[in-house]
Amino acid sequence: MDMGTLMFAGALGLMLIGTAALVLSGHLMRMVFGLALLESGASLLLVLTGYRSGASAPIILDGVVPASMVDPVPQALVLTAIVIALGVQALALGLVLRVHRAYGTFEMREIRRRMERDICDQAGLELPSSNEVPEPYPGSPKPQQGEY
Repeated sequence: MDMGTLMFAGALGLMLIGTAALVLSGHLMRMVFGLALLESGASLLLVLTGYRSGASAPIILDGVVPASMVDPVPQALVLTAIVIALGVQALALGLVLRVHRAYGTFEMREIRRRMERDICDQAGLELPSSNEVPEPYPGSPKPQQGEY
């Protein structure tokens, strides 16, 4: 396996791990880290599109033009993508910390449960309940309304 194929596999692996963290994790901080991995994999993939074996940087020195040069456009795109990714990650981290300050947890299910309770309290409504909640085992305490 040559180095280019290995690098492409690494970039796709980073993107896959990042996507899995975003989709499968219920923890907000892990989702932010997954977003960072996804963005890093995408940047690496963009850099690899301009790679040429044995090529040099596109710099002309003393009027000498190299025979084979690396494409500079993907490199410029990656620099822009890195700046955008930094802004997106800062925004995501700020929102996650704000949610944690408001609800005291990073777990999505618990945040959703507390948000629903807050919304119902402000609207003066009862928490919605499901008719499909299984009956508790005999002798176990009965769950209160709104408890999952």
